Amino acid sequence: MAVTRARKAEQVDKLAAELKQVNSMIVGTFGKLTVAQDFELRKTVRAAGGKYHVVKNTLARRAAQGTAAEEALKSLKGVTSIAYTNGDPVALAKALTKYVTDNPEYGFKAGVLEGKVISISEVKALATMPSKEEIYSKLLFLMNAPAQRLVTAMNAVGRNLAVVVNQGVEKKKFSEAGS
Repeated sequence: MAVTRARKAEQVDKLAAELKQVNSMIVGTFGKLTVAQDFELRKTVRAAGGKYHVVKNTLARRAAQGTAAEEALKSLKGVTSIAYTNGDPVALAKALTKYVTDNPEYGFKAGVLEGKVISISEVKALATMPSKEEIYSKLLFLMNAPAQRLVTAMNAVGRNLAVVVNQGVEKKKFSEAGS
């Protein structure tokens, strides 16, 4: 069944509204992807906090006009899909890179990160970076470590004194008569 002009305009408007809010996007292509593989891909992208659409190249170009994704979508050829997120771009890149290694039918064309077009190698490099949560946890550990060390050192004085007194009591070094 052919898609009407009004339906195409509606798809373009919806995609354009979503692309204006996107901070990262990965443009992909696929050959002989089965329905099960496509379902798994969509599930992977959703789990990473993103959205995934298979789009017609002309509709994608029209939807991207005036957005950060315009440069990445202007010279598309072949079958095209886009995965995008407002959240963590590293999580999306990791999820798609893992999917690509498991399913060679899917590949990358380009990417957009914070309004800048990035290459396929940069998308793969992005996937090797730690996620925001990992960076936050490392930062909090680094901020917390000096305080932990201070508390440990302060507790060591009292603990060491208690150990020495306890050893003296056990060896009966403290007697009443002072013998």
